[in-house]
Amino acid sequence: MKGIQDTSSSTLRQLLGNGLRYNIPKFQRDYSWTTEQWDDLWQDIEAVRSGAEPAHYLGYLVLQTQDDKNYKVIDGQQRMTTLSLLILAVIKLLQDFVEEGINPEQNQIRIDTFRNAYIGYLDPVTLVAQNKLTLNRNNDDFYRQKLVPLQRLPQRGLNTSEKLMRNCFYWLHNRLKQAFTTGEGVASYLDEIIDKLFFTVIVVNNELNAFRVFETLNARGVQLSSADLLKNYLFSIVDAQGSHASEITEIESLWSRVIAKLGNQKFPEFLRVYWNSKHKTVRKSALFKVIRKSIQNKHDAFRLIRELEHSADIYIALRNPEDELWKTTPNIREYLAELKLFQVRQPIALLLAVYEHSNLTAFERALRAIVMVSFRYNVIGGLNPNDQEVVYNQAALKIRDGQNFDTGWLHTIYPQDDSFETEFSNVEFKRTARSHKIARYILGNIEKQANNNSVDYRSSTFSIEHILPEVPEEGTWDHIPDDTLDRCVHRLGNLVLLEKKLNEAAAAKSYDHKQPILEKSSVQSTANIPAHYDTWDEQAIISRQRQMAKVATAIWRLP
Repeated sequence: MKGIQDTSSSTLRQLLGNGLRYNIPKFQRDYSWTTEQWDDLWQDIEAVRSGAEPAHYLGYLVLQTQDDKNYKVIDGQQRMTTLSLLILAVIKLLQDFVEEGINPEQNQIRIDTFRNAYIGYLDPVTLVAQNKLTLNRNNDDFYRQKLVPLQRLPQRGLNTSEKLMRNCFYWLHNRLKQAFTTGEGVASYLDEIIDKLFFTVIVVNNELNAFRVFETLNARGVQLSSADLLKNYLFSIVDAQGSHASEITEIESLWSRVIAKLGNQKFPEFLRVYWNSKHKTVRKSALFKVIRKSIQNKHDAFRLIRELEHSADIYIALRNPEDELWKTTPNIREYLAELKLFQVRQPIALLLAVYEHSNLTAFERALRAIVMVSFRYNVIGGLNPNDQEVVYNQAALKIRDGQNFDTGWLHTIYPQDDSFETEFSNVEFKRTARSHKIARYILGNIEKQANNNSVDYRSSTFSIEHILPEVPEEGTWDHIPDDTLDRCVHRLGNLVLLEKKLNEAAAAKSYDHKQPILEKSSVQSTANIPAHYDTWDEQAIISRQRQMAKVATAIWRLP
């Protein structure tokens, strides 16, 4: 994987028991695990201890280093912190045994061994800790001054994350206390599990490589916190330029509002949409590098985060047709619902630019044009969506430059009538929830165009009926060869919008049986089929779909 200095599988003993030091960057997220995560980890460890599982995989640990001795924890801080609290809870239970006079000399040796191996050096006079793990700026004082020395932990005056760390420590200590009554037992427990808990460790040498790792792994479905990495970079710039505490507080507040709106998982996608709405389009892998070059001082950092906060509200609304922003604009709401149905994301950057720099009338016009293009290009054509990004980006930059939206900008990604009609005449919709939603959408719009009859195709009243059934009732469709059935059953020409009760009556029976049922439908396009087709075969399906294609060409058309 590009940008990786080293990759390995390492047990917790190998990570903590080798003299290395780990530092959680000061502006990383605070500790946030709760009972649910503690219990999940505990149960996983119990499965290993009982022999039900040979080992437990803790996921990816992304580290950054320049000297192979000191490491920044770029991703994995919640797990590393919790495991350190588990080790401290073991040491606390051993200390309880010492104070109770239970094998005090042996248990003190165990305490010293575990502390030096996995936690760090504790000066016996000053009780100042030189820890293997340093937490972020909001958590490290409490960890270093209270938790590591095993001081009595205060209940008041703690911030939210300190309370979570305190509660986690006591939660783990209570579980251990219930499970073990001797120092030998709890020491054996730690000595066993520390070799059976392991990470996939990825080591990089700078933030840029770490971001590339995040983007690569996120594309594979492993969600890592690239948002945290960007946050740490921006905050470090602000901090390095001698900012007042109030400025750090303000930028933290702004950042928290952005993340609260989006959630960490959506942030990378939003960031790229935001950037591509203002600048020449960049690939995911190059995004962090480009942003890093553009942010040179704290003024740049504040400007970026304030713009992100503003754009986040619009981005969320663009992805949600039911957002309050569209309450008084039903046409916009409908168009956004169509884009959501199409699962098309490439135009969002352009829509963001149009919304921020135009009036609602211009925005609606641009949105309608994008729906037309998306239906022809993406839904029916199934063409490469990546080719659209450049076109939409160029249009966004023209909008930012003060130009009015022009549908002509989209003509290079707008399939012309002949090719669209051909593709539509052959389109199929297999049995999936999304395919049936799109089929209902198409059939509903064709009904409105052809018969001036608006039906609520989204209503549970209607369903999709296959006139030629997917699994015909025995003896009813024997005149249709199996290969013809396979070719035709999912074609759009074989599908009709039909009331559910009528659909149940039609079932998988013959066309003769279905004809009077179809005639009862309130959907005129469905009711008219028996009058136009005496028999239902491949030729009838092809003929009907070609007629539908002509109507569709008139519906989904740019001016």
